[in-house]
Amino acid sequence: MRATLRWAHADLRTHRGEALFLVLATAGIVASLLLASALFGYATNPWQRVFTRAHGAHVWIHTAPSADAARLAALDGVESVSGPYRTASATVQSRGAKATVELRGAHGRPPTTGRPLLDSGRWLDPGTPDGVVLDKGVARALWVEAGDTLTLPGARRPLTVLGVADHAEPRYRPGERSGTVWALPSVLERAGERTGQVVGLRLTDPDDTGYAVQRSVTELGARAVTQVSSWQQARAEAQDDTRLLGQVLGLFGLGALLAAALAVYGAISTRIRGHLRDISVLKAIGFTPGQVVRVFLAQHVAFALLGTVLATVLIETLGSGIPGRLGDAVRVWQGLPGHAAALLAIPVGAVLFIAATTCLAAWRAGRVPPVPVLRSAAPAGSRLSGPARRALGLRLPPALVLGWHRTFARSPRSPATIARLALPLLLITVALSAWTTIERFDSTPEQVGAAAALTARADKGLDDGEARALLEADDRVETAHPGVEVAALVPGQTGTIALRGLGTREDPYPFTVAAGRPVQGPDEAVAGQGLLDLLDVQVGDWVRMTVGGHPQVLHIVGRSIEPENAGRVISTSLDTLRENDPGLRPTLHRLQLRPDADPRAVGAALTRASDGRLDIREATDPAAGLAPLRGVVLALIAVLALIGLTELSTVIGGSVREGERDLLALKAVGLSPRQITAVTVTAVAGTALAAAVVAAALGVPLARLLIDAQGRSSGMGAGIARTPSLWLLLLLGAAAVVGAATLAALPAARAVRRRLADTLSAVA
Repeated sequence: MRATLRWAHADLRTHRGEALFLVLATAGIVASLLLASALFGYATNPWQRVFTRAHGAHVWIHTAPSADAARLAALDGVESVSGPYRTASATVQSRGAKATVELRGAHGRPPTTGRPLLDSGRWLDPGTPDGVVLDKGVARALWVEAGDTLTLPGARRPLTVLGVADHAEPRYRPGERSGTVWALPSVLERAGERTGQVVGLRLTDPDDTGYAVQRSVTELGARAVTQVSSWQQARAEAQDDTRLLGQVLGLFGLGALLAAALAVYGAISTRIRGHLRDISVLKAIGFTPGQVVRVFLAQHVAFALLGTVLATVLIETLGSGIPGRLGDAVRVWQGLPGHAAALLAIPVGAVLFIAATTCLAAWRAGRVPPVPVLRSAAPAGSRLSGPARRALGLRLPPALVLGWHRTFARSPRSPATIARLALPLLLITVALSAWTTIERFDSTPEQVGAAAALTARADKGLDDGEARALLEADDRVETAHPGVEVAALVPGQTGTIALRGLGTREDPYPFTVAAGRPVQGPDEAVAGQGLLDLLDVQVGDWVRMTVGGHPQVLHIVGRSIEPENAGRVISTSLDTLRENDPGLRPTLHRLQLRPDADPRAVGAALTRASDGRLDIREATDPAAGLAPLRGVVLALIAVLALIGLTELSTVIGGSVREGERDLLALKAVGLSPRQITAVTVTAVAGTALAAAVVAAALGVPLARLLIDAQGRSSGMGAGIARTPSLWLLLLLGAAAVVGAATLAALPAARAVRRRLADTLSAVA
C-alpha cells in the first residue's frame, strides 16, 4: 500500500495540470446537474404545494348566470365543490396601472375547497364592505399591497385591498387572461352587469378530469358553459418559465458528463501507453494486475470525488446567492422534501458513472507484461502513405506533411481521439445555437410569432373607428390590425382553447407560418402546435369548436408559431368570424410598429393621446422566460471548454510521447529541432481541426433537431431554431486549432531538447 501511494503521489506531481482540469470539469458537470434538479423542483413543487394546501379544485367551470351550477356537486366522481360564485368582469386601476379582473363574490370565511392562501393581509370582512383580496399576479401588475386602494369604474367609493393571496388556478396574464379579485357580493352589485358564475370541482380521481368536464358540460348544456380550465393546464403554466432552464441544464449536464467520462478514459489510455515501462517495472517488483488496475481507478475516482464534493459544497452554500431565478430556484429546492436525496444521488451517480468508464481503461493497465516489449524505431518515412510521399515530392514543408501523416495515418486510435475531442466542441456548437435562437427572439420577434409589438383595447365609450383613428394617427404605427379573442370549447368539450380573429382579407395579419400556408379564403385558419397536439389533428384537417354556444368549423391550412397559451391557439381572419356572427365587433387591435420605434414610448404616447381610453399593453415577449438562459449558456460553454482542454492536454501528451520514437529518425534525415517541434504541433492542430469539422457537421443539425423538439413540446412549434453563422463556426474552429497549436508548442519543444539517453530509453 505504501508503494502504491508513493507511485500515485509521484504521478500526480508529474501531471498536475491534467489532474486540476479533471477536478474542475467534474465540479462544473455536477454543479450543472444540481442546478437542473433545483430548477425542476422549483418548476413543479411550488404549484403542487399551493394546490395541496389550498385543497385545490381540479376543474374550474365558468357558466352563464342562468345555469344551475350547483347540480354539478351530485355528479359521480366529484368529491367536493367550491362555489358556485357569482362573477363580474371589471377593470381596476391603481396609480395609472390597469388590470382586467374577474370579481368573484365570496363570503366572510374562505372556502374549504379551492381556498385562496393569504400571502399578506387578511380575508374579506363584512365590517369592511369595500374590501377586496387580490391574487398575486394582479397585485404585482398594479404594484399594490394590503392597505392600498383601487379604483373601480362606475363605483362611487374606492376599493380597499385587505389582502394578497395565492391560488392554484391558471395565473393572470395581462391582455390574455383576467386575474381574480375576491370581494363581497355587494361589491359585484356596484360593478355593473353580472357576467356569470364559476364553480370548482375537486375530483376523487384527478386522472378522470376530461371525463368529468364532459359530464359537466352535458349536465349544464354547451350553451351554458363559457370557459373550462383544469389543474393540468395550471400546473403546465406554472412550469413554463423554468422547465426550459431545467431541461437545458439537464441535457448539457448529461452531455458534459459523457464528455468528461470519455476524457477520463482517453487520459488513462494515453497515460498507460506512455507509462508502459513504468507499469512493467511495477509488475516486476511485485505488483499484481489487480493492484495496477486499482491504483489507476483509485486515482481518477479520487479526482471525481474531489470535484463532486467541491460542486456540492458550492451549490449548497452559495447557490441561493446566485442572482435571478437560479438563486430563487436553489432557495426553494433546499426547502423541498426531496432535496437531501437529490443532493446525495446526483454526486454519487456522477462518481459511479466516471468510475465505470475508468474501469475499462484501467483494465488495460493490468494486461501490460512485466517485461517491456521493444518498439521499433523505424524512420517515419518508411511508412509514409502514397499521398504523403507525393506531397513531399511537391516540396511542401516536411513538418506539415509529417504532422498531417501522424494525425490521420499513423494509428488506428486517431478516430477515437478525434471523436473524444469533437464531443465537447459539438456540445458547444449546440449551446451557441441556443444562444443565437434566443437572440432571434429579441432581434426578429416577427419570425417567432410576435409580429405585433403592442395590443390596444378600447374602453366601452370608444368605438372601433375612433380607436383605429387614434392608433393610426401616430406615425410610428405602421398597421393596426383589428381583432377579437374568445375562449372556445374543443371537440368533445373537455377544455377550452383560444380562438382569434385578426386582420381582414384585404389587410391580413402576418402570422408566422412554419408549415402549410397562410390564411387566404373563408373558413381557413392557422393553428399552433399545442392545439394540433391537443386535438390530434394536422394541417389540412377541419375542426369544429363551440363559441358561446354556437358551432364554428374551420379548415386548418397552416401551422403557426405561437408563443402564447402553450400554442393552444387557432387563428383566422376577423371576416371569417363575422360570417358566423355578423354583429361581432373588434375588441382589440394588434399594432405593428416601425423598426426604429420604442414600444414603451409609443404605448405611453397613445395612452396620453386617448386620455386613458385606450389600454395599451406590450405583446407577450417570447424571450421573457429565456433571458436567464444566456447566463446558463455561457456557464455551459465554460464547462465544456474546460472538458475540451482536458482532452486536448491528453492529445498533446500522447502526440509528444508518440513523437519520441521518431525523434532520432527525424534528426537523421536532417530536420532541425524547430521542424521536429512543428511536426508535433501540426499533428495536434490537425486533430483539433478534424474534431472541429466533425463537431460543426454533426452539431448544427443536432442543435436544430433539439431546439425544434423543445419548441414542439412547449406548444410553440418547430421552426424556431437558428443555428450559428458560418463566421461563428469558423471562429470556434479557429480558436480550437490555434489554442491546440499554442498549448502544444512548449511540450513539443521540450521533447526535442531531451537528452539522447532519455530518448533511447523512451523508445526501448
